[in-house]
Amino acid sequence: MKDAPLYLRPRVDPPLASLLGDVPFLHSLVDVLGSPLNVLLPEVVAENAERFRSVYRRHHLVGRVYFAHKANRSSALVRRLAACDPAGVGIDVASLEELRHALSCGFTGDRVMATGPKDREFLWLAARVGATVNLDSVGELELLAQLVRTYGLGRVDVLARLSGFESDTGHGGAGTRVLSRRSRFGTPLAEADELWAALERHQDAVALTGLAYHLDTTGLEEKARALERCVLAMDECRARGLAPRVVDIGGGFGVGYVAEAGEWERWTTALSEAVLGARPSLTWRGHGYGLRNEGGTVRGAAALYPAHRPVAGPGYLDQLLSRTAPVLGRPPATLLLEHLNDLYVEPGRALVDQCGLSLARVLDVRPMDGDPTRHLVRLGMNAGDVSLEEHGVLVDPVLLPRGDSRDAAPDDGPVGVHLVGNLCLEADLITRRLVFLPRLPRAGDLLAFVNTAGYVSDFHAHHAQRQPVARTVAVTEEGGARHWCLDEDYWPLTHPQGVPS
Repeated sequence: MKDAPLYLRPRVDPPLASLLGDVPFLHSLVDVLGSPLNVLLPEVVAENAERFRSVYRRHHLVGRVYFAHKANRSSALVRRLAACDPAGVGIDVASLEELRHALSCGFTGDRVMATGPKDREFLWLAARVGATVNLDSVGELELLAQLVRTYGLGRVDVLARLSGFESDTGHGGAGTRVLSRRSRFGTPLAEADELWAALERHQDAVALTGLAYHLDTTGLEEKARALERCVLAMDECRARGLAPRVVDIGGGFGVGYVAEAGEWERWTTALSEAVLGARPSLTWRGHGYGLRNEGGTVRGAAALYPAHRPVAGPGYLDQLLSRTAPVLGRPPATLLLEHLNDLYVEPGRALVDQCGLSLARVLDVRPMDGDPTRHLVRLGMNAGDVSLEEHGVLVDPVLLPRGDSRDAAPDDGPVGVHLVGNLCLEADLITRRLVFLPRLPRAGDLLAFVNTAGYVSDFHAHHAQRQPVARTVAVTEEGGARHWCLDEDYWPLTHPQGVPS
């Protein structure tokens, strides 16, 4: 009996679902602008920011939602966020060029958070425009203070990013000490005394406005522990004459890519079975995504993004703020209120959830040698244009037939295909996974990779072999009609006729 297709069909919410249903419009965009093509919906990013803000209101908290710019380089998305409430929405920039871009798109310096590794030029411009600087180390603090004094700049608001949190899981100090995972970012809490002393020494150049952390984990308990520890550390700072008022909990709120939990569970189970040899391989040349067969036992850990997440984005933040903290025994939202602390968050992927898709034209379809049940589908894009593999994201594309090709032949049905790119490289695989589609694509069809605005669409794009890098367009809707413009030409303004420019 033929195995049932292992789909990983995407979660598609409105208005992205409406755009995806307008197949002629999407084909017309690719006809004009070429393949690959990224399509963005700027209004959705503003709606996502408001969803995060609604969580603040639910918990009676104040503070800002900072978009992590590294998630997407689009001008349209940044300009749309710049038009949001200045008190509620800011931008997190992790390089000099991101800072320049944010300023050119309408953000004022007081709405900017400078994070990531920082050189002199980045620190100088951040200080010059009045951005808040999120410091990773005493060394960054020393350099910033030197620049402020040398160039006569104003006192700079700074956050001190911490790492290496630990807590007692028992009661009365008799429990197990739990340490958070190591990070190359932030100052370990065990070395905080040196940081506090440096902040006191440089009070003429910088003002400590808060503490921060960013943990590379989906674990709510670990994040709640870090948030609680930051609240307690701020009391230590105040005892030393410093005046922090903000806790910045970074990002990592997540996105759900796959619509159905059952499909994700079936596929991950089947991957383990394939690694053990209990079923045919599900991947190109038996790739195990980190799993391996050792004497009939599956070993290793799957290097995959948890593609089905029932709670993500604003919902994840709500759960984090509602969870009982391990030491003080009260929810983080309560701790923030009791200590009169503001809350900052830095969502990237979660803020551009459902904001866009990436289109690729089918160039060629042929059966694989020795296996007529599987086909190679070559696309007008490469792995650098849609970096699913780089970020461990597994999700099916949506087939958008061209013209009368949407009427499949009678013997067509679910088919397994390997999606390959347009580079002369064996490694140019759009995804190593065998992808199941409802029917075999044909040359001229489009594949739409849904929800790619967060890291996937342009995080790793390059100019190899002079292949075209995906252009990006912004799509708006007015009076039931869709309008598009190049990403760099979008502004959140309205012409007299009512059509956004």
